[in-house]
Amino acid sequence: MDAKITFNELRKIKDSLPDGSISKIANELGLEVETVRNYFGGKNYERGKSIGIHTEPGPDGGIVELDDDTILMLARHIIEEHRIHL
Repeated sequence: MDAKITFNELRKIKDSLPDGSISKIANELGLEVETVRNYFGGKNYERGKSIGIHTEPGPDGGIVELDDDTILMLARHIIEEHRIHL
């Protein structure tokens, strides 16, 4: 499913992830770690791939349209689990 989010919101989600979460997401989805980082705004395309994020200029860093929100939903789930266990 696709989703729209501001770039700043996407980065805030990435920054809220507990240590090791990027690797956990990559392992769970069978992706390279750099591909998951690229999803959250990274730009290492030598070691990772681009997986359907499109940006448009705008407020809060611009609008990001995600072709597939699986990584986003998993990241939100990890953050929620982490909050519950604190």
